[in-house]
This record gives sequence, C-alpha cells and structure tokens, in this order.
Amino acid sequence: MRASKPITVTLGKQQRSVDERLESGAYNSASEVIRAGLRALDREEEALNAILREKIREALDEPGPDVPAVEVFERLELRHAERMKSLRS
Repeated sequence: MRASKPITVTLGKQQRSVDERLESGAYNSASEVIRAGLRALDREEEALNAILREKIREALDEPGPDVPAVEVFERLELRHAERMKSLRS
C-alpha cells in the first residue's frame, strides 16, 4: 500500500516555475519539485517559529515594567489614526 496518495493540483502561474525546473534537469518530476517546495516551506516556518519563540522569551525576560493592555491599545489606535490621517493628506 502507498504511504501517500496522488493528488491533483492546479498551479496557475507557478506551472512555469515547475516546468523550468524540470527542463533544467534539476528535478525528474513535478512531484519532486512540489516536495522540495514543501520542504522549503517547512524550513521557513520552523525558522520563523524559532525567531518568534526567541522574541517572546526575550520579552518575557525583560525587566521593564508591565504596560496595561488598555494603554497598549490606546497607543495602537492613536498610531493607526495618525497613519490614516497622513494617507488622506
């Protein structure tokens, strides 16, 4: 029994990217290209998650004073309002 099952994927503009990789000889099949792309996506997500975990760890370890959520949201709303105003000008 197969460990994986065949699927149908519509690539649209990405089809050209698959075709170029096949024509270059770097890959033997569209399946290889897609699997390589998924492995790259997995690596990217793992790297981003590691960065986010580190940022969270740094924030939790920071000795600075806590800022009440109400104050944080007030600052964000003010910043957003200022940006919207500058876009309208």
